[in-house]
Amino acid sequence: MNVVVVESPAKAKTIEKYLGKDFTVLASYGHVRDLVSKEGSVKPDEDFSLTWEVDERAKKHLDAITKALKGADHLYLATDPDREGEAISWHLQELLSQKGALKNVKAERIAFNAITKETVADALAHPRSIDRQLVEAYLARLSLDYLVGFTLSPILWRKLPGSRSAGRVQSVALRLVVERENEIEAFKSQEYWTIDVEFLTEGKKTFKTRLTHLDGKKLDKFSLPSENDAREAEKKIQEGTYHIASIEKKRVQRHPRPPFITSTLQQEASRKLGFSPKKTMQLAQKLYEGIALGGETTGLITYMRTDSTQVEGSALAASRKVIEKIFGEKYLPASPRQYKTKAKNAQEAHEAIRPTDLNRKPNDVSKYLDKDLFRLYELIWKRMMASQMASAELDQTTVDVASQNKDIILRATGSILVFDGFLTLYRESLDEDQVEEEDNKILPPLQEKESVEKQKVLPEQHFTQPPPRYSEASLVKKLEELGIGRPSTYARILQVLQERGYVRHEKRTLIPEDRGRIVTAFLLNYFRNYVEYDFTAHLEEQLDEISNGDLFWKDVLNQFWTSFHEATDKAKELKIQQVLEQLQEDLDNFLFPPSLDGKDPHICPRCGKGKLGLRLSKFGAFIGCSEYPECKYTRPLLTPEEGDTQGQEEPFQRQLGTDPQTGFAVVVKKGPYGFYVQVGEATSKKEKPKRVALPAGTSPEEITLEAALSLTALPRVLGTHPETKETITAAIGRFGPYVKHGSTFASLKKTDDVLTIGLERAVELIEAKKAAPPRRGFQKKSKGT
Repeated sequence: MNVVVVESPAKAKTIEKYLGKDFTVLASYGHVRDLVSKEGSVKPDEDFSLTWEVDERAKKHLDAITKALKGADHLYLATDPDREGEAISWHLQELLSQKGALKNVKAERIAFNAITKETVADALAHPRSIDRQLVEAYLARLSLDYLVGFTLSPILWRKLPGSRSAGRVQSVALRLVVERENEIEAFKSQEYWTIDVEFLTEGKKTFKTRLTHLDGKKLDKFSLPSENDAREAEKKIQEGTYHIASIEKKRVQRHPRPPFITSTLQQEASRKLGFSPKKTMQLAQKLYEGIALGGETTGLITYMRTDSTQVEGSALAASRKVIEKIFGEKYLPASPRQYKTKAKNAQEAHEAIRPTDLNRKPNDVSKYLDKDLFRLYELIWKRMMASQMASAELDQTTVDVASQNKDIILRATGSILVFDGFLTLYRESLDEDQVEEEDNKILPPLQEKESVEKQKVLPEQHFTQPPPRYSEASLVKKLEELGIGRPSTYARILQVLQERGYVRHEKRTLIPEDRGRIVTAFLLNYFRNYVEYDFTAHLEEQLDEISNGDLFWKDVLNQFWTSFHEATDKAKELKIQQVLEQLQEDLDNFLFPPSLDGKDPHICPRCGKGKLGLRLSKFGAFIGCSEYPECKYTRPLLTPEEGDTQGQEEPFQRQLGTDPQTGFAVVVKKGPYGFYVQVGEATSKKEKPKRVALPAGTSPEEITLEAALSLTALPRVLGTHPETKETITAAIGRFGPYVKHGSTFASLKKTDDVLTIGLERAVELIEAKKAAPPRRGFQKKSKGT
């Protein structure tokens, strides 16, 4: 008897169908243990010893694996082919050994890049031992993130109440977003002009040119900075007569891009399909783990966490056959294209993301896939096929038109696509700050020295534009360029920044929140080295060197911890006022932008005497008056809208009535985390009034007394679970409305109402939560992730 363990039940279900009755396939449901989520789980003074814990959910899955191993001959650890997968297999082997479940059982590691009958069979034929070097690279990353999170968060909390560490790598990504916003705010638009001229050929055909030389000098972008300059140039152009001075023609090739790696898949899915990196990876996981195609379940794509652009020979050969069959021989290059991986240590998997069967065209599987799965599969299939197709060919023409004495030169460019090649199937999308290189204007027939007749002179005003905000796709691209993060971390980096309120995603761009700007300013002042791009990229390279066996993981930890610990000790000595003064100096232009009326933006608009400055409360930072308590003017960090000179001196408060049971006033207020209902007032520090957050979509202006009292009566008892007989309740927590059964919390959907949800619907949500596979590698979150 053989036991195979994978991460997810979906993967287990697919593989079990391939292996037959001699195999039992079970899921570990991600990681089975993690560092204890409290300070002291990584002990630098004890040679970086680690303290692990296994939660109740994981114990249940371990028990099932242990039970299956009784009487078994082999255990095959078949987790994903990357560091995380290797770590999960290592944890499983360690824990099962401790339980005595591996006596007389041969435990081996198998890995496959795709879930098909052939790849799984091949993996079983070539088992190996756990790769200790990959495990040590995982342990180093986990320890680094833990040490940063649990060391830095308490300092941030004490010096900047309401703040905590975004995470070791996330803080660097946050810095990128904040610095781009700073660039945008500091940007000063600059005026410049261009002049286009339309000419008529001897054959009575028109074409358009642009002025490139004036008075015998080549123009740059800002050579015509004003309308006066443009009009002067226009006048000179009008006075001249023109001829074709030169014609240059050349044929150029445009080559296809490599097949997808994790980062480029996330970028292109964002640009073409509008998917977030998180959604892209969730969909790719489903395509990888297996889709039921008629009577057979099979993985449709290879493993989706990779930074390698290599493709195995059999897949290259298959793609060439499909290309020739669909498009014809002329669309095939002379030999298969080989792409060089840009990553210095491509280590997450060994092949690019591609369809497992190149003959399986998107339309062949469309009826088995929902809309989003189909669109992503189609994108992957097209990119892979295009990567092996012939280059496109274009004829580019550059024509210079000159005045008689050649002191004025105008240029026209055009191109003609003479062979579409891979472009017949696939064109890569561009980011906002990129420009399509080719100019598809078609020029009329022209001859050198031919006279051309001036028709229209068209001066045009332009203004320089600030750099665009990062989108999720362009931020992933930037992180990859800097060597920060790895395929398995990009989506999580973006998710953490948004979950912790450091950035918000708006109109497909990332905008830093006030809290994110303050944390970044703090880190740049007191922990600059640890948010430097080169430092973080070098640390990533060291982790790769550990996985290659070139560095010992504890040496890397020791080197990092020695300097980081010194920095944290210094930061602990900082006075809060000292920190505030430094942050205000750094953020002054953001906090107090120049006012339109020319008044000093630091003067309190309420009392006219005090100076506004950065203040802190347990809820976070705000702007307050130096004349407090005589002047109670406050406002949020963002500048009030024009005309709102009173800031938030009078916070939102709406009286609803009186609670008939207690006689206390019921009011709606606004706090740092949104609107809430409050009954009564605080009588002491220990006795606080009842407060309940308003559910999303509930208007603070329209909520009635009856509805507010219903909220304050939460949690509601809905009844007992039909199987366990335990009580099920409904309530509102920090993350919104939920139902609770024992230790299981299930969030309500947008269509559910916490005040009206019934027992049957609550049981449905709870069972769905229990059955859902956890996020990959998820156990308890540590503060450093």
